Amino acid sequence: MSNRRLNLSVQYACHKAALPVRPQIRRWVRAALDIDRACGGQITVRFVDAEEGQSLNRDYRGKDYATNVLSFCYEAEPLICGDLVVCVPVVEREAAEQGKSTEAHFAHLVVHGILHLRGDDHEAGKKQARAMEERERAVLAALGYADPYSGEKQGLTSSLAT
Repeated sequence: MSNRRLNLSVQYACHKAALPVRPQIRRWVRAALDIDRACGGQITVRFVDAEEGQSLNRDYRGKDYATNVLSFCYEAEPLICGDLVVCVPVVEREAAEQGKSTEAHFAHLVVHGILHLRGDDHEAGKKQARAMEERERAVLAALGYADPYSGEKQGLTSSLAT
């Protein structure tokens, strides 16, 4: 596999009309992978219902609730290998609460998850959280999406899962 090649698998374990399609997801993943250096990887993005999201969050993070995105990194160098699990009902609820389109929120969470797979960690301290938020803003702006943190006193990364 070349340094930039991306093997992307998209799984839909729940069915909703507003789910992003594979070309959108590929675009979001590629933009996040290439934010400061071109890299490739083998990544699965899985869209799940609340029950599966809660089960995975409980089993792997010890938190018994469905969360918006979970990242599972298997390898970070030289290629990014990992899985993202996006909980659709949580994303839809958060988008409505935050006055955002579901597409923009899906884009944000996929970018957020990919940055985790690349090694960013907003739970490692304020400096790291700010750096991760700035990368998210840069990627999303390049994709044509608004700042996901605009209108907030502080970033949202404290409520985003890893």
